[in-house]
Formats: sequence, structure tokens, C-alpha cells
Amino acid sequence: MIRVLIADDEAMIRAGVRAVLSTDPDIDVVAEAADGHDAVELVRRHRPQVAVLDIRMPKVNGIEAAAEIHRAVPATGVIMLTTFGEDDYILRALGGGATGFLIKSGEPEELIAGVRAVADGAAYLSPKVAARVVAHLASNGVGALAGRRAAARERVDGLTAREREVLSHLGSGLSNGQIARRLQVVEGTVKAHVSSVLARLGVDNRAAAAVVAHEAGIVPPAAPDQP
Repeated sequence: MIRVLIADDEAMIRAGVRAVLSTDPDIDVVAEAADGHDAVELVRRHRPQVAVLDIRMPKVNGIEAAAEIHRAVPATGVIMLTTFGEDDYILRALGGGATGFLIKSGEPEELIAGVRAVADGAAYLSPKVAARVVAHLASNGVGALAGRRAAARERVDGLTAREREVLSHLGSGLSNGQIARRLQVVEGTVKAHVSSVLARLGVDNRAAAAVVAHEAGIVPPAAPDQP
């Protein structure tokens, strides 16, 4: 079972997230919180594989809670629930240990896919979130979109061919095990490549690497995973 904590200050949103997750028999919602402070305490108590956090919450917001969860219980993956217009928050969360990002208005299937991916050690960026992040970086970062893409491609060019391949699959939200099956190598080899990719790109986590992959335009089209 994938143990999940939900944190949102709106009871209706929590109920909706719980209802969606309850449709998957492999997911068990073990706790709910109405603010970031309680979310951190409940993660410490229940040790879920995944914490689904709203970005804007009272007392301690989702970004601060994600960073504290990452520090105190690093085995718990964090998914941030966002709305359009919260791009700055998403960028801050990327540096705070969050590994999944979903739009609240997205499809229910994305929530389940995101929880499963993060529980399996992967980063998960909703396609809408990825597009928003890249567009936001283009308009508020270091220049035009073409400049951002050129800079990302230059960073990617510094990787080996195999590392670029691994990065492209990271951008698709695949776990180490899924990448290993795609590349027909052992999972330990993929883990080593992922560590090297993060170091070479100068990013702290898989989600940030996924953004680089999207900026560079190397994310392959979705395809069924191998059994």
C-alpha cells in the first residue's frame, strides 16, 4: 500500500483529493492536515510515502512544510497542489525538496499517477505545470524563451549520450526502475546516472532536472511502459 498524507486548509479540497485517491486500491490516506505545521507533525508520526500539500496554507505554508518534511523525513516524497498564477511558488518549491507538482483543476488520473510516481521515487510534473514553469522562467528569468531553451540545451550538451537519455526519461516522470526497463540496464546503473545528471546540471532534485529536460526540448512523447 502507498501511504499518503493530505494537507489543505479547505476541507472540501481534502475530501475531493481523498475521494480521488480512494479509487485506487493500492493507495491508503493515513492522515489529513489543515495547515503546514500539522502536516509536518503528522508526517513525522505516520511516515507516509507521499505527502500531498497545498502551497498556500496558514501557520506554515506548503513550501516551508515541504522543506521541513524533506529535512526531517526524507523518505516521504512531496507533491505540491498548485493553481494557475502560483508560478513563483512552484519555482521556490523546486528548491525546497518537492518532487511532484499538480494543478488542482487537472484530471483525477493525474493525481493518482503523480502519487504513484513519487512513491516510486520519480519526479512528477503535470504537463500543464511543466509548461507553466518553462513559460514563467522565460518571461521572468534570464531572457526570452529562446534564450532559456538555448541555455538548457547547452547544459544538456555537457552530458554524455546515456545521461541525456536518462534525463529525457526523468522529464517524462519515470522512476529509476522504469528507466532501467526502458534502457535494459540494472536499476543501480540508472541511479548512478541520475546522481551524475543532477551534479552536472547543478540541480538539487529530480523535479528541477525535469524542468531542464522540458526547457531543452528532449522529453520524448508518452509511451506505454514495459511490463
